[in-house]
Amino acid sequence: MNSRPCAPAAAIAGTVFPHPVSPELASALRRALQALPQPPARFAVAVSGGADSAMLALHAAAVARETGAGVVLLHVHHGLQDAADGWRDQVEALADLLGLPLRQARVAVATAGGQGIEAAARDARYAALARLAAEEGVGLILLAHHRNDQAETVLLRLLRGTGLGGMAAMAPLTSRDGLAYLRPWLEQDRETILRAARQFAGATCWHAVQDPTNADPRYTRAALRELLAPVLDARWPGWRAIVARHARHVAQANEILDEVAREDFAALEPGPDGASFSLAAWRRLSPARQVHVLRHWLERNGARMPTEARMNDLLRQLRGLHSLGHDRQLRVEQAGHLIRCHRGRVWVEPRPGAGTLAPR
Repeated sequence: MNSRPCAPAAAIAGTVFPHPVSPELASALRRALQALPQPPARFAVAVSGGADSAMLALHAAAVARETGAGVVLLHVHHGLQDAADGWRDQVEALADLLGLPLRQARVAVATAGGQGIEAAARDARYAALARLAAEEGVGLILLAHHRNDQAETVLLRLLRGTGLGGMAAMAPLTSRDGLAYLRPWLEQDRETILRAARQFAGATCWHAVQDPTNADPRYTRAALRELLAPVLDARWPGWRAIVARHARHVAQANEILDEVAREDFAALEPGPDGASFSLAAWRRLSPARQVHVLRHWLERNGARMPTEARMNDLLRQLRGLHSLGHDRQLRVEQAGHLIRCHRGRVWVEPRPGAGTLAPR
C-alpha cells in the first residue's frame, strides 16, 4: 500500500489532522458522542475493512483528537471468504495510517443451530466484539450503519412479519452483552460516506475492501439491495429517507406503547419477580391492551414472542378460563417457556426438564 500524501490535511478544531474528513460525517459523530449520558474517555470502532466502517474509524480518530479520547479499532475475521486475510491486511494498514491500536479476533461461524449464515455470522461477530472490548476495558463500540442500512432493515423486517418493535429497526444507541453500541450515522446517506472514502483513497491510496456477498442475491439483504432497491430508486428516488423516517416515528410510538404496557402491568398485581399477574385484573383491560401487556410480560421474562396464531390461542384460553382461574387445563408451551394458571394468577417460567411447574 502506498501512503503518498495526495491531498491537503483537514483542520479539525484548531489542530491539523493528516487526512481529509467530511464535515457532515464528523459533525454527526460529534453530536452522537456529545449526546451520550457521559462522554467516553475511550471507545472502540468495529472495522470490517469496508468503506463504511473505515470512514467511521477515520472520523472517530479525527473527532477524538478534539477531546483527547482514546480510540481502538476492533476487527473480526470470519474466515467465510477467501479474501478475508486480505481484508485483515487492509484493516491493519488502515490502523497504521490512522495511528490507532488494532485488536483482532478470528471466529468460526456455526450454522448447525438452524440459523442462516447471515444471522450466525452476526451473532459470532457480536460475541467476538464483546470479548475484544472486555480485553481492552472499553464499554462503547461504534458501528457504521447508515440510512441505507436502516431502510433495508425496515423493509426486511416488514417482509418477515415483525411486530411494531421490530419495525423501529436499528436504534442509535443499544446495549448487548453489557456493552453500549452507538450508531452515529443512521441519518447519513451512504453516498456521503462513499464520497469521503474516495477522498481518503485519493489522499492515501488506501482503498476499502469489497465483500462480494453484498451484491450476491442468494443472500437476503443483498437480494433486496440488488433486485428490489433499483426498482424503488427508479420510482421513488427518496424512498430510503422516507422509510428511515418511518422507523424513527415507529420507535417514538413504540416508546409510548412501552410506557402504557409498564403501567398496565403494574396494575395487574404482579408477583415480586414479575413472573405472574392477576387474571381478573388482566381481563379488565381492553382487548388491544390485553395483547400488548402479554407481549410485555413475556419479553421481560425472557420468552420469545409467539406467532400471531399462538398468541390468539393463548388469548382465547385466558379469556375462557373460569373467573377465578381454577381451570387447570391451561398449559401453553412457548419456545422453552411454560404458561399456566393457578388460583386466579397466570404464571410463566422456563419449561422444566422434568417435574411440574410449582406455583409461587
